[in-house]
Amino acid sequence: MVEEFNYKTHGTCSRNIVIKVDGDRIEEVRFVGGCPGNLLGIGRIVKGMTLSQVADTFRGVRCGGKATSCPDQLAKAIDEIAGRRG
Repeated sequence: MVEEFNYKTHGTCSRNIVIKVDGDRIEEVRFVGGCPGNLLGIGRIVKGMTLSQVADTFRGVRCGGKATSCPDQLAKAIDEIAGRRG
């Protein structure tokens, strides 16, 4: 069963991330706002990956002098999903 999650980003150009998950696998990731080409590319790369693979890959990535980035925010969103599932 595919579940959809919405995550409000913090400290990035993107405003929101929509994540569709089937079990433990990413079905779709869509960023609202931000750099369209890069974020579309991230969405294509992560399709079919497990939640933990994506979070481990992108956690801690920074954008310029910022403390976070869109990929890091995706990892935080996945951490929140995992917390909801318990």
